Amino acid sequence: MRAIELGEYGGPEVLKAVDVDVPEPAAGQVSIDVAYAGVNFADLKARAEGYRVDALPARLGLEVSGRVRALGAGVTGLAVGQEVAALTSGGGYAEVAVADAATVFPVPAGLGLRTAATLPTVLPTAQALVHAVGRLQPGETVLVHGAAGGIGTVVGRLAKAAGAGAVYGTVSSSAKAAYAREHGYDELFTGDFARDPGALEKAVRAATGGRGVDLVLDPVGGPLFEAGLASLAVFGRLVSFGNASSAAPWRVGQPELYPTGISVSGFSILTLSQTAPDALRALAEAAFAKVVDGTVVLPVTAEFPLADAAEAHRLLGSRTSTGKLLLKVA
Repeated sequence: MRAIELGEYGGPEVLKAVDVDVPEPAAGQVSIDVAYAGVNFADLKARAEGYRVDALPARLGLEVSGRVRALGAGVTGLAVGQEVAALTSGGGYAEVAVADAATVFPVPAGLGLRTAATLPTVLPTAQALVHAVGRLQPGETVLVHGAAGGIGTVVGRLAKAAGAGAVYGTVSSSAKAAYAREHGYDELFTGDFARDPGALEKAVRAATGGRGVDLVLDPVGGPLFEAGLASLAVFGRLVSFGNASSAAPWRVGQPELYPTGISVSGFSILTLSQTAPDALRALAEAAFAKVVDGTVVLPVTAEFPLADAAEAHRLLGSRTSTGKLLLKVA
């Protein structure tokens, strides 16, 4: 079969199409004939920095849609030929991928495989950020970094559906701001806030009459993490769900938390899939239902053949893309 392999760390050019053996599912696993594979920022960090890569050569790709090819020993509730979406531990950029059965989800009726490929990482993550971890309440305000990306697009709609008083977002361009406004955002802050985090706090305080926001959702870390903390209202909450900046891990304690009773939480869907797969399945089922009922729309804004995975990485890394990027495999 054809797959995209990483033999060394570096730019998009290190991604190579190779012919490899078809993987077989072990006990508790499922193999999938892949129709589409999602492209995520975590894939870029894996390619450039070795994020969550155990050894080289390695195959990237954390989410796929397709049809069940084979069932490993002990797998129940799924059938060969069934349309599914799956979260994988890697190897999604391939004609056949393998995933733990606990992270393989039947495609809801009425959804095609193209749409299904956008669901496994983005939808459960957004559901967790707004509800399970962020615990957004009606009337509260939220600030989302990367508002025009895949997760940002879904979070804006989920927050509005949850009754948010106002949804704010950060974006890197006016074009992205226009896109985000179509997905639930009331006001967008445009600029390079990683270089000038103080400007973000000022913008948030100005927009909220000095109060700050109740919830900050941060996939970036570094200076934006600090700006997010400074932008919280009394009793506000910040959820860290990534470290796109590759900054040193954040640390907070009594000096930051005690004065106004703020709190910090973390979320990683990849970690949750290993530590609490039942919780992930509950998140996924609730999130997928929001797609079926029309609450959430996640546009696919670019699609590439499997062999052009490097081009997909270039586009996502350029910070000019919006919505979701896919690889069309079959």
